Amino acid sequence: MKSQEKIDLSRIEQTIMKISKFVKEVAVFIHKGQLFAAIYPDLEEAKRRNLIRIENEIRWYAVELYNIKAESGRKIKGYQIVRSPLPKKNNGEINRSELESFLREQRSQERESEKEPEDEVYQTIKRFLSTLTAEPILPSSHLELDLHLDSLNYIELFSFIDKSFGVTVDEARFSQMMVMLELSRYVREKKEKLRFASISWRTILDEKIDFDLHTSPLPILVYKTLFLPLYRLYFSLKISGVEKIPERPCIIAPSHQSMLDGFILAAALPYSVLKRTFFLAFEMVFGTKIMRPIIRNSQTVLINVNKDLKASVQKSAVPLRQGQNLVVFPEGARSRDRELLEFKKFFAILAIELDIPVVPTVLDGTFESLPAGRLFPRPSPVVVKYLDPIYPEGLSYEALTEKVKGAIEKEMKRDPLQR
Repeated sequence: MKSQEKIDLSRIEQTIMKISKFVKEVAVFIHKGQLFAAIYPDLEEAKRRNLIRIENEIRWYAVELYNIKAESGRKIKGYQIVRSPLPKKNNGEINRSELESFLREQRSQERESEKEPEDEVYQTIKRFLSTLTAEPILPSSHLELDLHLDSLNYIELFSFIDKSFGVTVDEARFSQMMVMLELSRYVREKKEKLRFASISWRTILDEKIDFDLHTSPLPILVYKTLFLPLYRLYFSLKISGVEKIPERPCIIAPSHQSMLDGFILAAALPYSVLKRTFFLAFEMVFGTKIMRPIIRNSQTVLINVNKDLKASVQKSAVPLRQGQNLVVFPEGARSRDRELLEFKKFFAILAIELDIPVVPTVLDGTFESLPAGRLFPRPSPVVVKYLDPIYPEGLSYEALTEKVKGAIEKEMKRDPLQR
């Protein structure tokens, strides 16, 4: 790492501030030989834009967007989101000498005991939240930044509030009250009943939704016919393990390194499998006016986790219920350094609740061909390898998630493409 004097930290901070409207303050400093960022989010701007996944926004659309263009010695290797303004000098500048101790205090600080409402609504919500998080739940707790709830937790919370109080909470409304006290006040004002309802993913997935699955295998089969020879030539594409894909409906769970992955996987599946396979894709990427007609005829289920969380999960179950396969990228985002990201348990919930096997799939080499930030792929060897299916019986969501990730990780280490 270059010395702190040779790196213009203020310039990095200004760049991040320009990239993201959700960063109110940022301080970059050298921590254990690497650049680290302390980030104070703009929660009011998040409310104005109905944002409920603040950490996700800051990670991918602030820190990682900066990292894509930054030189290797100027990439941010870690960050911490804080709930208090950063330490300042008398002139208003960031006091860098106090950053280390400030972040330690933020991590270890036990907030003073707060007086909690004694009403039954607050206590009922608190009791339910205690099943989702091990963090202390206080009136001032931010549901994401303090309690560390994620998108799947939000779906459970929305369902619980609906069943327990008869109150509908959507993402836009929720974005305005992501602090425990504010949420409980809203529910208390709107409640039509009061009970502690039992919530499970099975009941959530079993709810009826207005969604028609558009089955049209011909276009994607034509796509495979045209592009598989090109991919074999351009990427020296090697495909193995196709015999391990079950004849029954399954979830195909590949590693994710590049925007190429879905296109290559579609070409790499056997015709007999491809014609009964749907792909899960984000609406914000593939739901544009130009892409939507193409996507509608390519056996793709569009989901919007920023606006319609619950319906997105429920729509994902439809192909599997109708005897089709579903391709889900468990990481939910492309790797920025070809290392596997954390696997989200969403696919495991579908597999366990619908009794569907999961096929871990190694999709390797696309990072070298088309890493994030590159516009056109370069020729580079790519492999697609389908591993032994994993059946969900007797496994928890977390155990199945780790087992699938472990299988992919083990295979990538055992037979690395990039030697």
